[in-house]
Amino acid sequence: MKTEFVFIPGAGSDSWYWHLLAGILRSRGHRVATPDLPCDDDAAGLPEYADTVAAAISDPADTVLVAHSFGGFTAPLVCQRIPVQRLVLLSAMIPRPGEAPADWWANTGYEQARRQQDERDGRRPDDEDALFFHDVPPELAAQARERSRRQSSTPFTEPWPLSAWPAISTSFLLCRDDRFLPAAFMRHIVAERLGTVPDEIDGGHMAALTRPQQIADQLETYATTRSAAGTAAGPPR
Repeated sequence: MKTEFVFIPGAGSDSWYWHLLAGILRSRGHRVATPDLPCDDDAAGLPEYADTVAAAISDPADTVLVAHSFGGFTAPLVCQRIPVQRLVLLSAMIPRPGEAPADWWANTGYEQARRQQDERDGRRPDDEDALFFHDVPPELAAQARERSRRQSSTPFTEPWPLSAWPAISTSFLLCRDDRFLPAAFMRHIVAERLGTVPDEIDGGHMAALTRPQQIADQLETYATTRSAAGTAAGPPR
């Protein structure tokens, strides 16, 4: 079965982030859309991000929507408007109703979890290369830095507008070596806010650049199982 995969990047990122994964999926006959969000537009917030993604979906019944990192705040807004087949959160933030993204860090206890992870890794707090690119090949890491975009603060200040998680089969794909969203921390957040257990792969936060084959395989599994497997998420708590 061929599927339409639509990808949402994280903060300050663009469609290039998905290019290896998108190439694999297209080679297998799937349709792929990687819309660029208006992240550098101070007039654009989460609703405008959702508008951009929704416009890229051509076949909702056969669409798997994949969101990375900050894209976790946008993806459910898209699903509320368009009943896609499945939502996949790839090492993504999980919002609560009414929670502004800027408040997510304190509400989840993120700072303590990151500090503990930094200590385990022996990473200096100011070493962002070791945070995001520790397992990324140098040439890809250099390209990723060149492709980074200015991220407006606008979507971080607005309360997340949904009153409940949309009625969409939702799966969480966790990266065991993620230093930005540490694995132990995210297992707790997934259990607390989605009421389920994540699927897991190796790799850090930029897994689409380091583990595209594994992600492609898992996405195809999600697509073929439809709602019969994976997790049907309840409302965030």
